Amino acid sequence: MAWKSDQLREIQVVDYYQSLDTRRVMSDVEPGYLKPLLPNGPPEEGEKFEDIRKDIESKIMPGLTHWQSPNFMAFFPCNSSYPGMLGELYSAAFTAPAFNWICSPVITELETIVLDWMADLYHLPECYKSASKGGGVIQGSASEAVVVAVIAARDRYLREATKDIKDENERENAFYTKRTNLVALGSVTAHSSTQKAAGICGVRFRAVPAPEEEGFRMTGAALKETVEQCLKDGLEPFYLTATLGISDSPFFLSSSPHTRTTSTCAIDDFPSLLPILSSYPQIWTHVDAAYAGSALILPEYAHLTSTFAHFDSFNTNMHKWLLTNFDASLLYLKNRKPLIDALSITPAYLRNEQSERGLVTDYRDWQVPLGRRFRALKIWFVLRNYGVKGLQAYLRRHIELGEQFCALIEQEKDLFEVVAGPAFALTVLRIKPRPSPPHNIPTEDQRNNNNYNDSDNDHEEQRTNTITKQVYE
Repeated sequence: MAWKSDQLREIQVVDYYQSLDTRRVMSDVEPGYLKPLLPNGPPEEGEKFEDIRKDIESKIMPGLTHWQSPNFMAFFPCNSSYPGMLGELYSAAFTAPAFNWICSPVITELETIVLDWMADLYHLPECYKSASKGGGVIQGSASEAVVVAVIAARDRYLREATKDIKDENERENAFYTKRTNLVALGSVTAHSSTQKAAGICGVRFRAVPAPEEEGFRMTGAALKETVEQCLKDGLEPFYLTATLGISDSPFFLSSSPHTRTTSTCAIDDFPSLLPILSSYPQIWTHVDAAYAGSALILPEYAHLTSTFAHFDSFNTNMHKWLLTNFDASLLYLKNRKPLIDALSITPAYLRNEQSERGLVTDYRDWQVPLGRRFRALKIWFVLRNYGVKGLQAYLRRHIELGEQFCALIEQEKDLFEVVAGPAFALTVLRIKPRPSPPHNIPTEDQRNNNNYNDSDNDHEEQRTNTITKQVYE
């Protein structure tokens, strides 16, 4: 049964958004709930849209966790907007794989333009704009951006290390042999995407300490110690992820330096990293600002980018805090050539006059997939509808609310412990449970035994984590 165009008006997205505050935020279905509700196969004949729409509410909605709900408190914001949704709808209507400029010139050209607009809004150095040797590209997520950065860094390092080998076969062998000793670095509080990217790229990963006494920041001293230890171990550091306020969760589930992975929206000590990086220029430095990078459009945060001209790449997600629906992750490069060298493969069927003459950008060489969607359109819609002032007001209101929330939490010190913040509207906290009575009264020898005390502290730590998790969920 063919759909009619007026049925697009019946999707009731507006009704869904207006009912969000009445819906349970977290889905309470059991694993495998959906299979018994659906038939064993697709229908032989097409069904009426009215029947499909009814199943959205009865079968699909129960399995949704409502990230747009005002009561959603997990992970990070994932705010959408009607302009973003409309841009996505137009993109779906225009659908094209857009792997080359010639596939649909506007898909490439609008992306270049809006990425340059955003570079200015983020107060990025000119070297990250398309008129320079660098430029921006839309990726699916910050994790994809990190993978792409690691690929570019690995390829740049290995090309430089093997450039003096004239024989092609020897150079190829050296290229892959040397790769076994490469190591990517990131702080212990950085997102797990760096470690995952290292695995994907066939290199090792080492974590740089970022202790609580340093505000969970990676410092130059910690980086220097880690790099030197890697070199002593026969490893070759080639890549570093530095972080600017990434966010995963407002609740803190451990104080152990070996298990802490929850982000605190900390900002690594960029100025102290520079002397170390200048001593090791082979290390590609990527700044992961997946969440808090949105705040860089506020003039009061512009100073945070003052060191960025010394780094190689930068990434932030508009789909986290800038009213653009998933996915819209912006990756900027200071020099695009290493990435293009690493990912450019041009069989005959992809060749065209404009690309061959170097007149256009082919973003297929800036990402892992070949095809790509018209994601710049929704960004264009959001920027034009809200304007710079509207987006800035939106962020400032969130930051103000975050500070108010933290002030309220601080008034309940018997119930909560503020671990970090407020920073970029995020306050990291955990529950302070009442002390549990000891199961056994310790002897004097036990009280003097460090192992006994450590065990008792671990028990209280686990109990605190359990209660915090229960409240969180």
